[in-house]
Order: sequence, then C-alpha cells, then structure tokens
Amino acid sequence: QVRLEESGGGLVQAGGSLRLSCAASGRGFSTYTMGWFRVAPGKEREFVASISWIGVSTSYADSAKDRFTISRDNVMNTMSLYMNDLKPEDTAVYFCAATRRSLPLPTEASEYNYWGQGTQVTVSS
Repeated sequence: QVRLEESGGGLVQAGGSLRLSCAASGRGFSTYTMGWFRVAPGKEREFVASISWIGVSTSYADSAKDRFTISRDNVMNTMSLYMNDLKPEDTAVYFCAATRRSLPLPTEASEYNYWGQGTQVTVSS
C-alpha cells in the first residue's frame, strides 16, 4: 500500500508556472504507475498525465501537452508535475494517484487504486 500527499498548489496569474509535488510513503513506490488528475468546479475528474514506474513512458491529456511535464524520482519517492503557461481553465483541485497497472499507461480514474487528498490550483486571468 502507498500513501500519497500533494503539495505545491496555489494562486498564479495566467501565463505563470507552478510545480506540484506528490510525496509517497509506504512500500514499493517504484513499482507503481503514477498519475495526475484534476477536478475543476462543476466538472468531473479528468486525466492530466501519467508516468510509468521507471519513468521512461509518459502520457498527457491534450490539454496538458506542450505545457505540463510529469516526472518522478524513485529514490526520493516523489512525483512532480511542472505546469507552464497556465490558463484560467487549468483552475482545479489536482490529485496524484497510483496504480499497479502498467502499459499502456492508464488514463481512467477507475484504474487507479490510491489517491492523495488534492491540492488547489487557481489561475487568475
């Protein structure tokens, strides 16, 4: 079992950047595929990005491509989401998640077993 905790959210102006972090505790972090999801006001949870257990393979939602970068550090048991050129529509609570599923990288929330509590990202126009 793995426990996840997000950090790094906040208020930023449009065009700005943020780095979200997900710290994992428990056993076997390096064996989990990790993902980021978000829930915007009035919307359902949506996939943002995922990364394979070794960090070689990544997958991004169309909304995140070319602006967001997912990475992980299996020594420090952390995962990050670097978000650039943020837009007001990126405003959401961001969640990190873990799953034992591997390739193809899962993009559905139902495929993930462990979740953090979320961190708020607010982008002002």
